[in-house]
Amino acid sequence: MANKKSSILNHPLLRKYTSLVQADLSATYSRDLHKWLLIAPIIGIVTGLIITLIAKIILYWMWPPILALYLHHPLYIVPGLVVGFIIAGLIMQYLTPNPDEHSTEEIIASYHEHQGDIQMRPFLAKLVAAIATVGLGGSAALEGPSIYGGGALGSWLWTRIKGIKAFRLEPRDRRIMLISGAAAGMAAVFRAPLTGLVFALEMPYKDDLAHEALLPSLIASVVSYVTLAAFLGAKPLFDFATNASIPFTRVDLLWAAMLGLIIGLIGMAFDITFRRFRTFVVHLALPHWVKMAIGGALTGLCGLAFLSLFHGNLVPIGPNYEAVPDILLNHHTSLELVSFGGFKLAATLFSLGVGGVSAMFVPLFLTGSGFGIAFAQSVAHSPAIELYAAVGMASFIAAGYKTPLTAVVFVAEATGGHAYIIPALIGAAVAYAVSGEASVSGDQRLHEGVKISELQAVPVSEIMQRQVTSLEAATTLQTIVEELGSNHAHAVYPVFEDGAPAGVISMRAVLKVPASEWAQTPVREVMNRGITQVPPDCDVTEALRLLMDQRGQHLLMVAAPKGPLLGVVTKTNILSALAVRRKSTGTDVLPAVIETPAGAPAASVHSGGKGPG
Repeated sequence: MANKKSSILNHPLLRKYTSLVQADLSATYSRDLHKWLLIAPIIGIVTGLIITLIAKIILYWMWPPILALYLHHPLYIVPGLVVGFIIAGLIMQYLTPNPDEHSTEEIIASYHEHQGDIQMRPFLAKLVAAIATVGLGGSAALEGPSIYGGGALGSWLWTRIKGIKAFRLEPRDRRIMLISGAAAGMAAVFRAPLTGLVFALEMPYKDDLAHEALLPSLIASVVSYVTLAAFLGAKPLFDFATNASIPFTRVDLLWAAMLGLIIGLIGMAFDITFRRFRTFVVHLALPHWVKMAIGGALTGLCGLAFLSLFHGNLVPIGPNYEAVPDILLNHHTSLELVSFGGFKLAATLFSLGVGGVSAMFVPLFLTGSGFGIAFAQSVAHSPAIELYAAVGMASFIAAGYKTPLTAVVFVAEATGGHAYIIPALIGAAVAYAVSGEASVSGDQRLHEGVKISELQAVPVSEIMQRQVTSLEAATTLQTIVEELGSNHAHAVYPVFEDGAPAGVISMRAVLKVPASEWAQTPVREVMNRGITQVPPDCDVTEALRLLMDQRGQHLLMVAAPKGPLLGVVTKTNILSALAVRRKSTGTDVLPAVIETPAGAPAASVHSGGKGPG
């Protein structure tokens, strides 16, 4: 009975289809996406708990009584801010390795330059410095410590679990976990999981997304949001869509584009000013806490000056979450709103330009909302002030952070103003385009991937491998292992049968077959028959697209229709050609042949126009 069962299991047809099922499953789960189903929720829960604590400290325990003190006794504003900034400055100067490295900028720099590595020793010190900066009145908000806290936790978690084989973590996964943590932090602080996801993916680049972090960032954002909502509720942070039923008209869309143009120009000027001021302060030969003290005094003067001009509860300092309903629900003149925006930008410049520990997402959209309502009242003469507030918010975020998708998603998610998505999208797109490459972030970059367009007009015949090591379909796996052994030059080889290309075989596929079956198993039973053939004049960018498709092809065969094999193209060939192009000085010459070592006796070498043999 046992012999009969063994013979059934070893039947050629069963082995053939079992290998096909294994190949399909391997292709389906080739990116190990399932590991993120365990890791991303952990990132989300831990980040959500940390951000809940930070939000409680600043928004519930610190800022409300301090704001009441400042409004009743405005002369306390300047000394209060100086004290808060000195505390933050001393912490950053003496308890961190670099007082100018923190918040969103540290996450972006780590993503690009340090493979996602964040030093955890100053972690608590930086969070305390952020609480001092924001909680005592700095013109910033909670997104800075939230993004930093989540990103740092994601990076740290990688070091804790990288040795666990079940997770199969790679070095590149640290950057993914860094971005996932940042997304979780943003999602929690604004109670907006989609905003957190999109912002974290847009954050590293001015013109692209960190695509590789999509799934784990999505999961971490949702879990982090749910974690915070369990303690603080799930209501939108800025629920101002009381008149969302008012439809917008074609005229409103034109005005939205005009508002986006104006804010784009203002945003560009602010971006450039902020970056220059920040560079000046970093190189200023003063102790960090002294720089912070000066910044606190200047920030306080902005708040004091505004309150002396416009008496009320609106003040352009602190986290300013209370300013959103105040601006929208209470009547303010256009002069007051424009002045508020101007003082808010100045206070933000002084708070963060000197090294304050946070970010300016909230200051930018608050300024945009003030400008938007002033535009609606004085230029568009529209009663739909919330619509123009939404457009102003999205436009300033797009111009400042170079995150147009985040800007629109945030308006819809964090404010409840879903009816304003289209006008906000128009304003954000115009502002993003008008502001050009200017950004408040000095570490954002253009995506290197766009440079593949340099090879757009290059045919594959100029970069293909002409020396091709191939195998016959009838060759046994035992012969391949014995003659190629550990010295095989490639991970995958073309397979020929009856003189024609039949498929490809990888050494990984060979090793999946039990060694006891190698002598009886021909290559044809385990090879991948899904090969793609391209003509020699095929565009290199098209070849790359084919190599990147969901079947995970390792190579393309180059041959004229019904002609002999001319060579093969792999991703390595394309990257090598791109490297040669970049190193060349003013020339478009590419290597005609990328030589590869000849194969072992079991293999045949195809070269130039020769057929298989």
